Amino acid sequence: MQTHYTYKFRLYPKKEAESRLEESLELCRWLYNRLLEEINRARKEDRKITQSDTQGLIVRLKHENPELNEVYSKVLQMVNYQLWSNIRALARLKQKGKKIGKLRFKGKGWFKTLNFNQSGFKLKGKKIDLSKIGEIPIKLHRPIEGKIKGIIVKREKSGKWFANVQVEYKPKPLPSTGNEIGIDVGIKYFLTDSEGRQIENPKFYQKTLERIKVVQHWLSKKKKGSRNRTKQRIKLAKIYEKLVNQRDDFLHKLSHFYIENYDTIVVEELQIQNMARNPCLAQKILDASWGRFFQLLLYKAESAGRVFLKVHPRGTTQKCVSCGKEVQKSLKDRMHVCPYCGFETDRDYNASLNILYAGLGQPFVPLEMKPLRVIPVSSVIEGGSPLR
Repeated sequence: MQTHYTYKFRLYPKKEAESRLEESLELCRWLYNRLLEEINRARKEDRKITQSDTQGLIVRLKHENPELNEVYSKVLQMVNYQLWSNIRALARLKQKGKKIGKLRFKGKGWFKTLNFNQSGFKLKGKKIDLSKIGEIPIKLHRPIEGKIKGIIVKREKSGKWFANVQVEYKPKPLPSTGNEIGIDVGIKYFLTDSEGRQIENPKFYQKTLERIKVVQHWLSKKKKGSRNRTKQRIKLAKIYEKLVNQRDDFLHKLSHFYIENYDTIVVEELQIQNMARNPCLAQKILDASWGRFFQLLLYKAESAGRVFLKVHPRGTTQKCVSCGKEVQKSLKDRMHVCPYCGFETDRDYNASLNILYAGLGQPFVPLEMKPLRVIPVSSVIEGGSPLR
């Protein structure tokens, strides 16, 4: 079974190549806005217009703006595809009863991607050759497996350039381990699993918040349109970029550990958006990025031939895993103490066992108390033996 995967590599364009990239982005932005203008006009005039119509319009627009010929034709076609994808996305939201507005025009600097779909690119050792752009040095920090289907060049807010290399390949399942694990995510600890591990919550955003406030304060003092404001904006963007990279690195390494060592992984099917409506906990819940962690587990499990299950969260915290009786607890109660069977343990560990048993369909069994292992963030990032 073929699957798709995306590699992200850093690009280091020289001034001439970077100038061409920026010019291409601006021309794509102009085309996006021009096609959107045509769609809006057709709707006002009650004329039917389709994706094929706007696709054919691109040829005529090249006469209106000859500079479009400096952009690879497939990239221009993908601008049209992106526009209609956005329109379809808004239509789906409207069908779900969401209140939506009109699709907006792209302002200067807001168009950030060049999509070389199927053609217009070639990897040459440590360089990538893009049609109408030229050769650009690329840092291939890992080998590319599979057939390359497309490359999306993206400019981040920090000013850095990246190439998202899309490949199609046949995944190789990992050998069976015979192990199953239940995972309960939380705020005090990022997660507690059914084997007694408690992973420290990295709290990347909370640790970076003070620096963000300082840089944001000085950004607000800069005159709009000035070079100093641009410099300060890039400085702020780099802080956020580092924050995202730290979080992704932690989540990738942690998810890789569980995929590598367990055949079946069971988690709760949490409604994270609803949970984040709690004003006291919203920031901490979003900082933890449970949804991103589950997303990584899901796609890695599919590639590795593992089983990833989600169970309903009802009762996982309140039920005693040893006897099955309900023991009511509030958020401040961090210990599970069962008055029926005498079983005592951390509430999150009790929940992780309940999650595992619910996923596997196993009955409650009497358990003995055991000490839990708190694992620091550094052990996850370094990939050391404490995780084992």
